[in-house]
Amino acid sequence: MKLSVIIVNYNVEYFLEQCLHAVRKAMQGVEGEVIVVDNNSIDGSNRMVKDKFPEVKLIINKKNLGFSRANNQGIKVAKGEYVLLLNPDTVVEDDTFSKIIRFMDQHPTAGALGVKMVDGSGKFLPESKRGLPTPAAAAYKMFGLSKLFPRSKRFAHYHLGYLDENQTHEVEVLSGAFMLLRKKVLDEIGLLDESFFMYGEDIDLSYRVIKAGYKNYYFPETRIIHYKGESTKKSSVNYVLVFYNAMVIFAKKHFTHKNARMFTFVINIAIYFRAFLAILSRVWERLVLPLSDAAALFGGFYMITKLWGDSFIYREGGSYPHVFLYYVIPSYIVMWLLSIYFTGGYDKPVRIKRSVGGLLAGTVLILVLYALLPESMRFSRALILLGTLWGMAVLPAIRLLFHLLKVPWVNLDNQHNKRFLVIGEKEEAGRVASLLKSSFVKPAFVGLVSTRHDEGELAEFIGNIEQAKDIITIYKIDEVVFCSKNIAHQTIIDKMAEWQQMQVDYKIAPEDSLSIIGSNSIHTRGDLYTVNINAVDKVANRRNKRLVDLFVSLLLLAISPVLVFFQRQPGRFLKNIFRVLFGSKSWVGYVDGGQSGFHLPHIRPGVLSPLDGMKVKLTEPDAVSKLNLLYARDYSVWRDLNIILFAFRKLGN
Repeated sequence: MKLSVIIVNYNVEYFLEQCLHAVRKAMQGVEGEVIVVDNNSIDGSNRMVKDKFPEVKLIINKKNLGFSRANNQGIKVAKGEYVLLLNPDTVVEDDTFSKIIRFMDQHPTAGALGVKMVDGSGKFLPESKRGLPTPAAAAYKMFGLSKLFPRSKRFAHYHLGYLDENQTHEVEVLSGAFMLLRKKVLDEIGLLDESFFMYGEDIDLSYRVIKAGYKNYYFPETRIIHYKGESTKKSSVNYVLVFYNAMVIFAKKHFTHKNARMFTFVINIAIYFRAFLAILSRVWERLVLPLSDAAALFGGFYMITKLWGDSFIYREGGSYPHVFLYYVIPSYIVMWLLSIYFTGGYDKPVRIKRSVGGLLAGTVLILVLYALLPESMRFSRALILLGTLWGMAVLPAIRLLFHLLKVPWVNLDNQHNKRFLVIGEKEEAGRVASLLKSSFVKPAFVGLVSTRHDEGELAEFIGNIEQAKDIITIYKIDEVVFCSKNIAHQTIIDKMAEWQQMQVDYKIAPEDSLSIIGSNSIHTRGDLYTVNINAVDKVANRRNKRLVDLFVSLLLLAISPVLVFFQRQPGRFLKNIFRVLFGSKSWVGYVDGGQSGFHLPHIRPGVLSPLDGMKVKLTEPDAVSKLNLLYARDYSVWRDLNIILFAFRKLGN
């Protein structure tokens, strides 16, 4: 057997599916095997592999063993002359395997090989080729000198920026996202070092290949898409600690004692520096908009108060009392900010209409409370209304400023009404267009482009793939979706590179799949389009669910002296009210025992379940499991309230 492809998976079902479709195409004409090692995924990955890829050897772990140990499991059962370690968030070209095998056969001194990697928009990823993280190279990278001098042999050694990305080179370090290894070299140098749980194991393995007298090659004559799942986590403290501690393990293992101490010292400085920046960045991102709103509202309200007081209330002298200026006005600001928060005004991406809606809701709340205050505390209803008008002007202005400054989480465009171009043959392009229209994105326009010239004139299509560049411009397309069933992955990557200046996003629709995948990261919300319409784990839905729980609990508590007589278990009914109030339970949750096979978002255990809201009781495990899935995918506040009303006497469960 020539090739063994080993893929370690952890809860990325849709990306794994796309990866395996591409691998299946690339395996044609190659004597090989595919081994998937699953690290205790709970998202349905294993079921998908068994159903759609029966030729794959599936190893299922009962816990997450980490990248190194899981790969070693696969290597131990691999039968190929070459072993390819491949990430599940990758897409290989159709001839990738035949090309890399041919190169290795022609270069017997090659111990390992990596290829040219591009991200989801077709941009070259510099980690495709790397140098050893010596103390100097690591310091230049960590303190930003490698970015300032990207072509310097000294400062850009970490990513070997001085080497042409389109030429084959001997390199020191290859990426674990795609690392082809000669099996006899692995037998000689040993498997992946399991002291690395995640990150660093590819550097260690690459270095051991060189120390054994073999060469590592960067081979750009074939490419892969790598969605770089870890990229969105690089601002997290956890990523900083795990990544840089892996570098310390490598230094202690391979450097002299003196160099290892120096490297560890530099790394520790970098850890504290980067961790501080990560914390600062996250706090700033969370608070910058609310603080800006608070400052603008307070400043404007204070100015309005001064002008209104001087012009109408205190024309002959005097001013508003200190209690109004220092307590009442800040209370108004806090209520406005809380209302904006609870109506989703600070959910990302930020949208103006949510902020204005929250401001108006806050005004209603303030006016209601104002009416309940004693006469001595009612300073001016007109000021509240003027403050609202000020807020309706200044809040959109703040968001417009952030938008002009290109802050990524402020969205003034109608993102759920994007314009799509689907490229594929008639049947598959139609299927993908239907998927888009049934997903949460609500496209404003979906145009079909044929991969064949003879289909381009049909009524269903607005042109063919050779005309796509002009179509993108004329139809103002936001996203291009490639049907991988009809288009070779080489062509997809070629077109992504060719259209880089078009400022569009790219997605790939695997055949016979209910997912459309793209962008630069597997963790960015909105990059994965499925038929999941209104998932319960959306920020707004989590907040709304908690508000329903609090509202219902307070209502039930107020009338509990009467309601206890209608409950089957009065004591547990009262206990459940306090459990829900204090957040250990929710009034509605999943059906117990119905979660197998699906990855469901985490929610609090429920007093009731969707099953309690049905007249016909389901008993089949598969039907119950799907009922949980439907509840998780299409959450509604009204559904929770209907279940509570329908199963009213069971609130003591």
